[in-house]
Amino acid sequence: MKILALDTSGLVASAAVMQDDVLIAEFTVCYKKTHSQTLLPMLAQIRESIELDLDSLDAVAVASGPGSFTGLRIGAATAKGLGLALEKPLVEVPTLEGLSYHFWGSASLVCPLMDARRGQVYAGIYAFEKQGDDWELKSIEPGSAVEVNRMIEKVNALGREVIFLGDGVPVYAERIRQWAAVPHSFAPPHKNRQSAACVAALGARYYTRGRYVTAAQHSPQYFRVSQAERSRNADG
Repeated sequence: MKILALDTSGLVASAAVMQDDVLIAEFTVCYKKTHSQTLLPMLAQIRESIELDLDSLDAVAVASGPGSFTGLRIGAATAKGLGLALEKPLVEVPTLEGLSYHFWGSASLVCPLMDARRGQVYAGIYAFEKQGDDWELKSIEPGSAVEVNRMIEKVNALGREVIFLGDGVPVYAERIRQWAAVPHSFAPPHKNRQSAACVAALGARYYTRGRYVTAAQHSPQYFRVSQAERSRNADG
């Protein structure tokens, strides 16, 4: 099984290819350029570096949201274009689940926080449960757009050690330190942002379980309306 994965849901632009259980390529950039400038060149370099025949792909996995409205649209358009051209299915991997997958097998809860601005975060709470010789990602608190204090309250109510990660952590780190009543830590730099490798690994699992859609069926999960839509509604 060969999966191409994309994640442009936040500040990071990331692409990866996984074949069976081996990550054979990953290209991740978190810098000033927009995803429209970086994603296609990244894909081209990956394709050249590993001599990737796109027809050999079984599916394209994409971070499906929440996240940046523009970033999600760029990722969705790219994934849909590939899916339509290659006649391959798309595996929709929720962004917060992809982030949490960094900590596969952890005994701690995992709470990804993405800065949604206006005092809110896109966040959820996840745990890994042992099933035989494997671990399964479980949603304890489904992802939503929520005030950060409210999410900290939900973490406190569970009474378990938690790992916070995502671009919302540096924004709200002091508030977390002040209000978190459970043992907690912040993810290290190599595990605190989106990664297409995680999307590929989780996407491969979902693909084998039949959790995929056609390219035409895919649409991002925004969790709330954009600023442009809010302004238009207010004007109306």
